[in-house]
Amino acid sequence: MNRGKLIVLLGPSGVGKTTICKKILENRSDIRFSISATSRPKRRGEKNGKEYIFLSEKEFKEWIDKGLFIEYAEVHGNFYGTPKRFLEDNLAQGHHVLMDVDVKGAKYLMQLYPDGLYFFIIPPNIRELKKRLLKRNTDENAIINKRLVNAREEFEHKNEYKYVIENRDLKATVENIISIIEKEIEE
Repeated sequence: MNRGKLIVLLGPSGVGKTTICKKILENRSDIRFSISATSRPKRRGEKNGKEYIFLSEKEFKEWIDKGLFIEYAEVHGNFYGTPKRFLEDNLAQGHHVLMDVDVKGAKYLMQLYPDGLYFFIIPPNIRELKKRLLKRNTDENAIINKRLVNAREEFEHKNEYKYVIENRDLKATVENIISIIEKEIEE
C-alpha cells in the first residue's frame, strides 16, 4: 500500500483556508481532514471535534508534555497544534490528509514531510483581507489589527512554497488546487 500524501494549506488568517478545505473535501472523498487542537475560545457556531479540538491552555500544555502533537505553535496569543496520531495513522494507511496551518507549523511540517503539497494562500490585497476579517464578525478590532500585522509578516515567506495561490474567486481557487493535487498524486 502506498503512503498517503500530506496536503497543507497555509496563509494569513481570513484568507479563506477553512472554506477552501471544506470545498476540497466536498469534491474529493479520498482526502481526510486533520482537525487541529486550539486553546482559543470557540466562536459562534463552532463545535468541539468539528472545526477544532478545543482545549484549555492547561490541557493544551499537558498534550505538549505527553508528545501528542506533531507540531504546535502559539499564534495570536493562543495555541494551535496538530494531533500526531490521526495524521500518522491515516498517512500510513494510504489516505491523503488535508490540513490548514500557520506559517510556523508549515515550516516544521516541511521538514518532516518534504514530499507533501504545500499551498500558500494569499488574498488579492491587504484591504480585501481586512474586509474578510471584518465580515467574519468573530474578532475585536485589536485582534483584527494584530492579524493584519501578522499577515504582512507571513507574506514574506510565500516564496518558500512551490504553490502560491491567490484566493480572488473561491470556485476558481478550489478548482486550481484540486487540479494540482490530482496531478501531484498521480505522478
